[in-house]
Amino acid sequence: MAAPHRPATSQTTSGPPQGDTLARIRSELAALADSAYRAFQAKLVPTVEPERILGVRTPALRSYARTLARKRADEARTFLATLPHELYEENNLHGELIGLMAQTPEEAVQLLDAFLPLVDNWATCDLIRVPAFKRDLPAALRAVRRWIAAQAEYMVRFGVVTLMELFLGEAFEPEHLQLVAGIERPEYYINMARAWYFSFALIKQPAATYPLFEARPPVLDRWTHNKALQKARESRRISPEEKERLQALKIPVR
Repeated sequence: MAAPHRPATSQTTSGPPQGDTLARIRSELAALADSAYRAFQAKLVPTVEPERILGVRTPALRSYARTLARKRADEARTFLATLPHELYEENNLHGELIGLMAQTPEEAVQLLDAFLPLVDNWATCDLIRVPAFKRDLPAALRAVRRWIAAQAEYMVRFGVVTLMELFLGEAFEPEHLQLVAGIERPEYYINMARAWYFSFALIKQPAATYPLFEARPPVLDRWTHNKALQKARESRRISPEEKERLQALKIPVR
């Protein structure tokens, strides 16, 4: 699948200090690279050109992000204000820094609105975690509704993943199921996120979710419906009896 088009605009400021900061960060990321891991990572994110991947392992990148956020905050803010990035790891660092640096949901949304349209792979999308959202779930849900309706592929995926992460527990409402069910997009990585969401919904909110899978004609497209059932059956949290029940709900291929 081809990588999404990247907008030509960028958020940059001029001057040597910024250039020095960005060059230093890139150099430090390169120093963390593992050439053997680079080849492995390239296979996991086929929408990213291999030459844009350094091969930095996630624990090392997260440790580096924490150092930037805590000890070099001015440099971290300069990095966040500069888009687009060239390297896969630069995008991953950007996603990590949003979670570390955003103090309020409003600040997080502003940073995400600028960044998500430029995300070009599932891994960068899924590593983003925003603790600030837990302080104001209604604000997070408003953003999720908007992202799910967006055009950018990974903005939609991020909306679904955020709904799964934050709104399948005490904050769950049955209408959330319809938000994800109502997404009609052809992209594989969007529909895989939808299946992932519904597999967790079947486990965490079965009373509300089972009727959606029992409905005939089906509410979901066949691929997402069956993939969600498959992923739920793979969970160790599902009893053998429940796995049989889920298997019986599969839509047959005609």
